[in-house]
Amino acid sequence: MTATTERPAQKRSIFTRLYHGETDFDFIGRWKLWFAISGTVILLGLVAFIAHGGLNLGIDFTGGNVWQIPANDQSVSDVEDALNDIGINDTKVQSVGGDLRVQTPYFEGTAAEREQREQEVVSVLADLSGTTEAQVEADQNTVGPTWGDEISSKAIRALVIFFVLISIYITLRFELKMAIGTLAALVHDLLVVIGAYAILQLPVTPATVIAILTILGFSIYDGIVVFDRVDENTRLLSAGARMTYTEMTNLSLNQVLMRSLNTQITALLPIISLLVVGSLILGATTLQEFGLALFLGQLSGAYSSIFIASPVLALLKEREPRYQALRKRLEERENRDRSRGDLEAELAHAEDAPEQPVTVDAGDGAGKPPAKQPAKQPAKKAAVPAARSGSSRPGTYSANHPPRPRKKGKRR
Repeated sequence: MTATTERPAQKRSIFTRLYHGETDFDFIGRWKLWFAISGTVILLGLVAFIAHGGLNLGIDFTGGNVWQIPANDQSVSDVEDALNDIGINDTKVQSVGGDLRVQTPYFEGTAAEREQREQEVVSVLADLSGTTEAQVEADQNTVGPTWGDEISSKAIRALVIFFVLISIYITLRFELKMAIGTLAALVHDLLVVIGAYAILQLPVTPATVIAILTILGFSIYDGIVVFDRVDENTRLLSAGARMTYTEMTNLSLNQVLMRSLNTQITALLPIISLLVVGSLILGATTLQEFGLALFLGQLSGAYSSIFIASPVLALLKEREPRYQALRKRLEERENRDRSRGDLEAELAHAEDAPEQPVTVDAGDGAGKPPAKQPAKQPAKKAAVPAARSGSSRPGTYSANHPPRPRKKGKRR
């Protein structure tokens, strides 16, 4: 019969633990780091916003004229220089596939003055593109300032209504503090996307607004997935709970981390396809504006639902008296367990230590310090010296029993 050896247990990979929700990443404990990263990104966007004088608003928001002409080997700077020569300085020229998109501000003045300025631009663009003025005018699009103001007000109104409805729903479904955490994540996503558009000077169009509202919806969905698990795990925090609210929130995040990643990955794949195929290959400008806003917002939403919304919720809940009392009780229990463990370790160390000889101090009466002397050991039986000559039997005696005296006899 052969002996079998037991194989050592193999350590499970990070992907296996992630799939089963068994990871132990400390998301909440590092909330200062996550907030610092978000604050840095938002601050950079704010600096770019101020430096560029705001966002690169499209014609739908500012009003103006747009022409799209064939490039005809003309660069963006060539078109800008040609328009500057006729006194039009506020132009935005973009290369779109094999065409050039030219945007000018809305011309002020009477109808005749506006028409004259537009005709000057059409004449210059026709010379640059090698086409006729009729073809350039056919691709012209004009939006008045009133229309742009109306579009801007509608976009802001839609965003405010969206925030209010989401806050009401989450408050009724969960609680107010979870709604506050969700709103903090939404504002974070909005500021990150605006900052990215300010840094890159990407055009902001109605398609951009639609994309932002869409990605805010994705961010809310991911946050509700996390909060739903937190709500389920709250029942663990009873009187005999062994974890704080922060630890419970951290546990909930690790449990739903794989689901959250799957949601974000499956949402990002079609967006990347939209950007690569629709924008770069097919040259659809509208798809580029829509897809880029979706991509940036989706990344920000994936980050904020884990690193912003959940830490904000934990910080708010830890201020409640019952969770403060729970934390205090757990800390006292931990201190008692630590003290008991230290005492047991000291006792075990004392039992294992070798015995040291005891010393006795004895003074000499002359004022000298007493010298250390070994303690008296129990008296041992001393061997009796051998008997006088003629006797071969040794005897034994002790200090308490002296030897018996020898009887006097006659001298021989």
